[in-house]
Amino acid sequence: MANTARSFLPRLQAAWERLAPRERRAVALAAAVVGLALFWGLGVAPALATLRQAPERHRLVDAQLDQMRRLAATAEGLRGQGDGPNLSPEAARNALQQATAELLGERAQLTLQGDRASLALRGVPPDALARWLARVRINARLTPLQADLQHSAEAAGWNGQLVLGGPGLGTGN
Repeated sequence: MANTARSFLPRLQAAWERLAPRERRAVALAAAVVGLALFWGLGVAPALATLRQAPERHRLVDAQLDQMRRLAATAEGLRGQGDGPNLSPEAARNALQQATAELLGERAQLTLQGDRASLALRGVPPDALARWLARVRINARLTPLQADLQHSAEAAGWNGQLVLGGPGLGTGN
């Protein structure tokens, strides 16, 4: 490649010298325009685009950071809820039955089997299920061990089965 450049350079110089002064100016101007276009397209334009996008990206990252902080605070709050006094199995069962009756009503059937509680759901609204899960987590100290849920479009809710366990019922969660 170095040999090619060495042989090309004298030919280019000879071609340049054959050009009239007006043609030299036109070629120099064309080269300057191409050079400026390359400089703009490869150097300046991408940097300007990045600068224009920076405030929006900064807002998105700040929003993600705020969400992560809220989730971390929620996780810490949930972690702290399990530190209270241990519930007796009777108290956990009562809290579970009360939450089920108040929040889910006849759309759910609760079955207690030793250290597990099974809940059959029929068209339970999502917000009711979320409130029920939160209350059961706090008051009965139970968490889902298994879930087989399907969203029902005609009933606008959840159908399926939840299996719960926790310290109150005798499991080690």
